[in-house]
Amino acid sequence: MKSIKKISVLLADDHVVMRDGLCSLLNEDGNFQVVGETRTGREAVELTLALRPDVVLMDIAMPILNGLEATKQILATDPAAKVLILSAYSDDEYVQRTTAAGAVGFLEKQTSAAILTKAIHEVAKGNTFFSPTIAKHLQISQNKLLNRQGLPKTNGDRLTSRESEVLQSVAEGLTNRQIGENLSISVKTVEKHRQHVMDKLNIHDTAGLTRYAMTHGIIEPGVRLTII
Repeated sequence: MKSIKKISVLLADDHVVMRDGLCSLLNEDGNFQVVGETRTGREAVELTLALRPDVVLMDIAMPILNGLEATKQILATDPAAKVLILSAYSDDEYVQRTTAAGAVGFLEKQTSAAILTKAIHEVAKGNTFFSPTIAKHLQISQNKLLNRQGLPKTNGDRLTSRESEVLQSVAEGLTNRQIGENLSISVKTVEKHRQHVMDKLNIHDTAGLTRYAMTHGIIEPGVRLTII
């Protein structure tokens, strides 16, 4: 009897306990194969393109590169990739921004194992899937939160991918030199991107950028402990 092909899954979450729990749950189910794990958005992009999993289970708030930007970069290179968001952040704006980035589903981290496995099956087949609560909110808020082009009404969506990376790095407390080294760009270029971010968001200090990153799920509250 021919065995049924398992659905390959890449886990992207910066919490080891969460990854371990998901890995155990999916492996015990028998229908899935966890082909990789990562704690950063940048590694999620690299592993997705290297391993080509059927589904990427992606957190939003991760170090170095958040899940939203990672999703954008993955789909820019591989439009057929299927990213399913699993996050503690489930506000309408987060959901709208991730779907605009190309994610095919969104679940809260407190969702049941049954809904999680069903979601992975559905997106692997090419369908979209949102938890019942989120699906209801999407229906109610769709017209209010979207502009005429069907994109979220948020200044952050005007940022380029590189500007978003710089914003996250600034909010994580890195210096311009550290950011330049991480992104392989000059300090002068970092300063240029940083100024563009401030101009676009109408925010003119590091504390303001950090608060913006926290409230928009780009970094988790507490990543930067001191805000002056």
